[in-house]
Amino acid sequence: MPRSRLALAAALPALAAATLTAPAHAADTTPQVTPTPLKITVHTAERTCTVDADLYRPAGVDAAHPAPAVLTTNGFGGSKADGSTDATARAFAQRGYVALAYSGLGFGRSGCLISLDDPRIDGKAASALVDLLAGTRAADDGTTIDYVTADKKGDPRVGMIGGSYGGAIQLATAAVDDRVDALVPLITWNDLAYSLDPQNARGPEAADVPGAFKWQWTNGFYLMGEGQPLLSPSLDPSRINKLSCLHFVDDACATVRTLNSGRYPAAETKRLLDYARGVSPVSYLKQVKAPTLLVQGQADSLFNLNEAQATYETLTAQGTPAKMIWQSWGHSGGLTDPASGELDLSKGNLETSYVGQRILSWFDRYLHKQDGTDTGPAFAYYRDWTTDPNRTYATAPAVPALNRTLYLSGDGKLVDNRKKVARGSREYRNWPVPTSHSESSLAGLIGIPDPAPYDTKGTYLDWTTEPLTAATDVVGAPKATLKVVSPKAERTQGSGDAADKLVLFAKLYDVAPDGTKTLVHRLVAPVRVPDVTRPFTVSLPGIVHRYEKGHRIRFVIAASDDAYGGNKGVKPVTVTSSPADTGTVQLPVVP
Repeated sequence: MPRSRLALAAALPALAAATLTAPAHAADTTPQVTPTPLKITVHTAERTCTVDADLYRPAGVDAAHPAPAVLTTNGFGGSKADGSTDATARAFAQRGYVALAYSGLGFGRSGCLISLDDPRIDGKAASALVDLLAGTRAADDGTTIDYVTADKKGDPRVGMIGGSYGGAIQLATAAVDDRVDALVPLITWNDLAYSLDPQNARGPEAADVPGAFKWQWTNGFYLMGEGQPLLSPSLDPSRINKLSCLHFVDDACATVRTLNSGRYPAAETKRLLDYARGVSPVSYLKQVKAPTLLVQGQADSLFNLNEAQATYETLTAQGTPAKMIWQSWGHSGGLTDPASGELDLSKGNLETSYVGQRILSWFDRYLHKQDGTDTGPAFAYYRDWTTDPNRTYATAPAVPALNRTLYLSGDGKLVDNRKKVARGSREYRNWPVPTSHSESSLAGLIGIPDPAPYDTKGTYLDWTTEPLTAATDVVGAPKATLKVVSPKAERTQGSGDAADKLVLFAKLYDVAPDGTKTLVHRLVAPVRVPDVTRPFTVSLPGIVHRYEKGHRIRFVIAASDDAYGGNKGVKPVTVTSSPADTGTVQLPVVP
């Protein structure tokens, strides 16, 4: 095993602790609801196993006085007992909802293999829990529920909430069970193929070209899944697969092995990335009709803002009621310690946070059927440059469009008019080892320091604006159009192995007057260039960032990044600019 993988294995217990357990906080003054443990046997497409759940029944709720239900489950590696899952269930039970928290398949004391929120497996299991809430089936000990508000016999009024792995399961469940009435997925994915092997080149020619393997994030969670005996002793036998793949379904392990190999033969790579997409919302959103409030984190290199935007656009285009919030925290920052005033599920601070208030309104509207409830604007986003706690969130009818174009000049300047472009060519080349650093992906979760982002001279190109004459707020996903020259990549790119294509990393820095530079939320856009003989378009990760007056915007393309897989072999790259033929960077700037 490479040294970097060994380091991840050594960090597994700390990673698990950070992921499994949110910080403990004092509860509010509302009387606590004591949960009742339940076991429910489910039959999935893979095997039969038991789901471990806790039922929270508020005082005064009975068959004569029913209440809507909220179903929640854990993030990857967690369980029904972790800080945020238990606290979320308690928070809604204390507000009069019947809450059911359960350990996702393959985690905690629930059986079955880890199957990545597959609708056919995880979605079907969650649907069995909806049956329990409907009173149409009993728990394994005979417990039945007859006190959940019903729209009709067998159809309980039920919403779902949860983050990350506990977010995608909501969409998977709604895709196979139309009884689910409202969803609140937080910091989750749209397409696991993009999440784990991001390809930010856009266009038909890029559709079947794999991206650059996000090896740190992927292997961290893979080791957590395979290391379940260290985290959950005495596993249910239904959670054991075979020696080559202990706790995941086979295709999940095969996907990770292929990505780790650094080789991408066309047929097998396409099959496995199609599998990753097939268990992702991108493949089944057309079946989701439940009103959905999407909450995504700005500090998130695992599931970036583009993923929520893709889900949001699909849902709204097909007529599914949906709204979207971009909050401050995600997997890369604030997950265990949200900023002051931000939603903290481990605290249950719903009434005192903007996002919490929006969630309560969402459930008021769709679970209590309060048709007059204002569920807020279509789009809202957190602004870290605003000190007034009442104005940290701005709203808009939609994500801002690209409305400002900058041009790549041959002299390294980023200019606002094509006529200002100077003719010129510059070259960079990759080394056999990574020479750029954006992040240590798991640093925030396992509590280790992370060096500042850097690029090594000669292995990147940059273009920088003049100092800005006014503050510039960028909200959304910037886009770049590029044309590069790389004879070595041109000779190898048709080999049949996508690993022979050129890889590069695009990113935006904020450069202060003193020269200090900031890579916003440490986000980069990995690209495997489909064809170096043609121009290509790059969609960068969405950001919410203010470039202050006097600061400069810097666009960089780098040969490598140590959080991702990179080039096979040294491939020099030249970028040439002229007024008539140059690359561009487009920004979504708000007034």
